[in-house]
Amino acid sequence: MRFDVFTLFPGIVHPYLNESILLRARENNLLDVQVHDIRAFTTDKHHDTEEPPEGGGGGMVMKCEPIFAAVEGVLGAPPACPVILLSPQGRVFNQRVAMELAAQPRLALLCGRYEGIDERVREHLVTDQISIGDFVLTGGELPALALIDAVARLLPGVLGDPDGADDDSHATGLLEYPHYTRPAEYRGWRVPDVLLSGNHAEIARWRRQQSLLRTLRRRPDLLERAELSAKERQFIEKTRNEEENQHGV
Repeated sequence: MRFDVFTLFPGIVHPYLNESILLRARENNLLDVQVHDIRAFTTDKHHDTEEPPEGGGGGMVMKCEPIFAAVEGVLGAPPACPVILLSPQGRVFNQRVAMELAAQPRLALLCGRYEGIDERVREHLVTDQISIGDFVLTGGELPALALIDAVARLLPGVLGDPDGADDDSHATGLLEYPHYTRPAEYRGWRVPDVLLSGNHAEIARWRRQQSLLRTLRRRPDLLERAELSAKERQFIEKTRNEEENQHGV
């Protein structure tokens, strides 16, 4: 899969791509990330990429010309793949969106800066807008990296365990169960006995139950959309009632 990242600050993007799983994925030709400096596509001697907003107001706005020149210069006109603007105004990114995007062979990510981008870029170049949450960052580089990381994990061969992403938090609609490793006891805190039992069926049941409990206590909103059996919903309801009674709710 290929990502084309368009940014005014390529130096922010490169270091994260050169570490850990993303580096190995690139070295194994499972992931191709090309970072393009929008400023390199300017034509004036000062390489201006932003101007004050028309109509007045504070801040600066990224100009149309360099963005169109960069994206169309790399992807063609019209662009040969979806062009995603990382924006707090976009649809909220989640695991389902990551799975949707992982099915694409190529994606372009446009990183905004300053007060924003000229609206004509949204209207005539961008095909999708994605937000990583209801907050505002200085630029789109961190959201772009978050998107690349989340999508890359879903590509075949990127993770050492071929099923490694299947039970991640949110992959099944629930938060992931607790993990433990050696030593079996540390400062008097023991690994749950079931994990040391070697009984894989019991371990699977324990992990599923722990996912249900963790989701109920930390993100109960996820349970409304999760695919659960009638028995699991009964377990959740019983646990909720017991905890409410315990706390006098």
